[in-house]
Amino acid sequence: MKITLGKSIKYDCSIHIFDVFKNINENYFSEDEIKYVKSQIKNGKSTINLSIIDSYKYVYLLPQKTKDKYEKWWIKEEFRKSGNELYKCINNLNISNIDIVADGLDDEYTYSFTEAMILSTYRFNRYFSNTTSKVNNLKNINIVNSTLSKKSVDELEVITDNVFFARDLVNTPVQDMTAEILANEFKKRAEKIDNVTVKILKKKDIEKEGMGGLLAVNRGSIDPPTFTILEYKHPKAKNKKPIVFVGKGVVYDTGGLSLKPTADSMDFMKSDMGGSAMMTSSFFAIAQAELPLHIVTLIPATDNRPGGNAYTPGDVITMYSGLTIEVLNTDAEGRMILADALHYAKKYKPELVIDAATLTGAAAVAFGKYGLVAMGNMDKKIMEDLKENGLNTFERVCEMPFWDDYSELLKSDIADMKNVGGREAGSITAGKFLERFTDYPYLHLDIAGPTFSKKPDSYRSTGASGFGVRLLFNYFKNY
Repeated sequence: MKITLGKSIKYDCSIHIFDVFKNINENYFSEDEIKYVKSQIKNGKSTINLSIIDSYKYVYLLPQKTKDKYEKWWIKEEFRKSGNELYKCINNLNISNIDIVADGLDDEYTYSFTEAMILSTYRFNRYFSNTTSKVNNLKNINIVNSTLSKKSVDELEVITDNVFFARDLVNTPVQDMTAEILANEFKKRAEKIDNVTVKILKKKDIEKEGMGGLLAVNRGSIDPPTFTILEYKHPKAKNKKPIVFVGKGVVYDTGGLSLKPTADSMDFMKSDMGGSAMMTSSFFAIAQAELPLHIVTLIPATDNRPGGNAYTPGDVITMYSGLTIEVLNTDAEGRMILADALHYAKKYKPELVIDAATLTGAAAVAFGKYGLVAMGNMDKKIMEDLKENGLNTFERVCEMPFWDDYSELLKSDIADMKNVGGREAGSITAGKFLERFTDYPYLHLDIAGPTFSKKPDSYRSTGASGFGVRLLFNYFKNY
């Protein structure tokens, strides 16, 4: 996708977006078109197709009731939804090149509209024998009469490209996305970006380190685990101590010997590495945009299967940190591999550590697809700023309490801790479990709800959404 900034219309199809339809530029519309648009506005229409009069033209007008009723962050999302709807119109007409005309429109609305159009172009065609019906036709967008900067447009291209990278990773089934393949995908991308280094620990290295949690989960698989370390350090990094991203890389989750109860609770478990996709894609976007930061990303990866010498309910596992864990449920595997990565993060004496994982069904039950679950012991301002960025990107953040009382539910009679705390407050006890492996400011993100959708979801697509990449990029852009 190519985005340009221009002063005039250059393509056959144009989309004109307005906050209020007044003082319109008559150079773009005939008298008949203006008359028709006004008649449609009187009839309550906000999306108006002018193709019936002349060449391919569409008008989108933000309904006044929306403007009056909602805050700006909600209105931006209305523009995104409209961008998706208008994209579908032009794609069905096999149009490749469009102008978006934004006379006098707030730049944030123009950006949101364009962002959604680009995100809507995503296709995962890898396994179709015939992709004719799955083609994206849109190739070029020219933004006319906007005060958007070239830097904003360049960043938009970087962000959307990395959202697509995250979607591709999550949408690919485990047959073609083992832990080793996942690590190699990260390596291939890292090698193309300045100031980024990559190191992949293989099974022998992981055994030498003594990462008991990752090795335990991997016991039931014939495919070896990996532990990927990515580092980006800008020459003028603002943070003196690194920020560390950690992502759950369970490339497929059967639940292990605590087998998931039904096929439809397992058929989308290729998405259980969504945390690794979110954190690496955010990392790559930050590095490609050359934000002045120092960031390390750690990805423990394996599949969780019930074969071979699979770890069992009742086992006691010695973790990388030395803590012992009584395993009561092998389907609580994500926290086992993340715990080793969080302990490894101590090596960096980090300023802040953020992990992301499709960790608990409890998070999905609590908030569905409408936001991620967040908790932690970091400075309160970090959570406040993250929530604000969540509204602006519409990748919303739902804070859970992180009281120490919840740790009581993890006490074991035979080991330092159990790996589950029971049905009560499942997403919180998962976070408290992970906190035991930290000694630094820590933020935990449970993305089980919004990472994957079996139904179409506007510009977020069907399947993998790439949720969280836009959120973290915008947060760290202003860090």
